Order: sequence, then C-alpha cells, then structure tokens
Amino acid sequence: MSLAIRAVESKADRTAFVDLPYRLYANDPNWVAPLKDEAHGLITPGKNPWFEHGEADLFLAMRDGRVVGRISAHVDHLATAQPAELGMGPGAGNWGLLEAEDAPVAAALLGRAEQTLRAKGMTRAIGPISLAMWDEPGLLTKGFDHPPTVMMGHNSAAYQAWIENLGYRPAKALLTYELPIDTGFPDIVQRIVASGERNRKIVIRRVDKRRFDSEATLILRILNDAWSGNWGFVPFTDAEIVYAGHKLKAIVYEDLIRVAEYEGEPIAFMITLPNLNEKIAAFGGSLLPINWAKLLLWLRAPKVRTMRVPLMGVVKKHQGTRLASQLAFMMIEFIRRDAVAKFGASRGEFGWVLEDNGPMRSVAEAINGRINKIYTIYEKAI
Repeated sequence: MSLAIRAVESKADRTAFVDLPYRLYANDPNWVAPLKDEAHGLITPGKNPWFEHGEADLFLAMRDGRVVGRISAHVDHLATAQPAELGMGPGAGNWGLLEAEDAPVAAALLGRAEQTLRAKGMTRAIGPISLAMWDEPGLLTKGFDHPPTVMMGHNSAAYQAWIENLGYRPAKALLTYELPIDTGFPDIVQRIVASGERNRKIVIRRVDKRRFDSEATLILRILNDAWSGNWGFVPFTDAEIVYAGHKLKAIVYEDLIRVAEYEGEPIAFMITLPNLNEKIAAFGGSLLPINWAKLLLWLRAPKVRTMRVPLMGVVKKHQGTRLASQLAFMMIEFIRRDAVAKFGASRGEFGWVLEDNGPMRSVAEAINGRINKIYTIYEKAI
C-alpha cells in the first residue's frame, strides 16, 4: 500500500488533522478526548498567540487515500533565542502532535519533519512539544494504566520504541507525582506550615477573581522570573498571558490558587485546577448537543476526585532558601484543605517537574508524592 506525506493546507485538512486521534484512541479507556474547539485553536494562527513568535508546518500521512498519521514541525523564535544551556537555543527546531498507525508511518512523518526543520536552518530536532513547553510537552513513557489529568497528554505505548529506533535519545524527563490529600501531610510538613503561620512577614492569600486580569498578569510574571533558569524555558509574552488567562478563567477558583507575599512583596504562587478531564471524558470532544449545559452546571461547583498542580514558582532571588520551601509547603497545605473541604477531592497530582529539579522533587516527596507518570522529550542531531 502506498504511503504519502502531504502538507496541511485546507480547512478539510485541518479537520482531518484534529480528528485522527479520536479514531486511533477510540478503544483506549485511558485517553481523554480533548474538546475539538480547543484542539483547533491550538494549531490556528490568529487564535493561538504562539504564532506571533513561532511558525509551524503541519503534515498528514496518507495511505491509499486514508489519513493514517500526523505531525507538526515548528520553530519557536523565542526558544531559539534562549541560551543553549537551557535546552533550546540556536538551531533547535521542534516537532510534536505526532500520531501514527504504525512504525513506518511514524518514520515517514518524522523524516518529513526533520527535512522541514533542516530547510529552516535547524540542526537539532527536539520533541514532542505541542506546540510550546506550556502546552503538552513530552511523550508519555510511564503511566499508561490511568488517564491523564487536565492539560496533560496521553499516547500509544508503542511510540517510544518507534521514536528511539529512529535515533532519538532522551533529552529530559518530566515527572508527575500523585498523592493522597484527604489524610493530611506528615508532621514535619505541618510543623513547617505552623511556623510560617506565626511569621508576620509572610502572607499567603487567595487570588481575587474580581481582579482576574491583574492577578493573572502578576502570577505569570512571577512565573517568567521563577522558571527562567529551567531547561526548555521560553517566556510568556504579554499576548500569551492574556490568552492563558482567558483559557483558564472558567476553571480558576479562588480557593485553589495562592499568592505568597513576604514583607509585602509577592514572591511566589501556586495554581491548582480541578481535574476537568473527569467531566469531559464522556463528551467525545464535543460540547453539542447538550454537553455545554452539563459543563456549565459542573463548573458552578465542581466535585472531583483529583486536583492537579500544573504551576508553582518562587522568584529567583529566593530560590534554594528555607523560605522558598516554607512558602511552598504553606501554599500546598492551605489549598489542600480547601480542595478536600469544598471540592471533595481525595487525590492530588503535582507536576510536571523536571527530573533534575531537586528542590521541587524534594517538596513532592516530603508530602508523600510518588511518581505516577513520566513524559520524555527526545533530541536528535539533524
């Protein structure tokens, strides 16, 4: 049977690109169908502000007129402008959104992505990254036995071998930790929290959703500073701050986000999200005909088993200090209390965390977290 790789050009092509995973994972109980409007928005210039500093080529694999695979090849000009020691830098092109029916399809798609990146002057192919590190980075390589939480990915276990057989080697592992949150944290953590509560220089406050835009800007500016030394870091632009705030607003709850102030200065934050996947798993990617009403009703007062902590950070000047650890434990504990009492949660997921981020891994382990999923980012010289 003939196999051809062609560029996505038309609206029908984009629809085929978005629709493919829904067929490939139709019988996978641990794949959660994303809302199709979100999937289209991710790859559409004018909707996703990533395209203000990045360019992406999308490809479909066709076998006898049937779509059997897809991939993106993209260059983020903010990423290529970063220092090489942070993982990206000059010559770093990316690929992502890979789906394939079999190994030959995956090989053909990755070959086309590498060819496209070379033509743009790239010398390294790093992926999967879809499309930014802030979206769904990495290939799931551990944790196939349970569904992902909100804003995390899932893929076929076969992909790891297909990619590694093409000469890709792991560049970085991203870890997620799961932990029970309805039984409280160890005594040492509780003592650290109690000590912080007695310190008048420390204030841990909820966000004020009435000032959503300014609060979102504050948090993401702390994030840009806190994460600026991390592998793979690419700063949020002002447009992306607005975009992220708009996307998250519906699942942002004041009880689940904290800002830490020290001597009146905001220096740390923690964002927790109710696991939206628990609700949309049965929607099949569509809000029609009445799923939109079900979702709106759920969003008024969500009850979930799992909460996810996707982002937290402390400004660089305080990183590695006892204060940083204390603020982290305080924010985690205060949010834990509200997550259990007000949302009925019993399980938390923390991450992703870079494999070599010792301080954050220590925090996760101190609250009895255990690694439940690993996402691997691969690299290859091209």
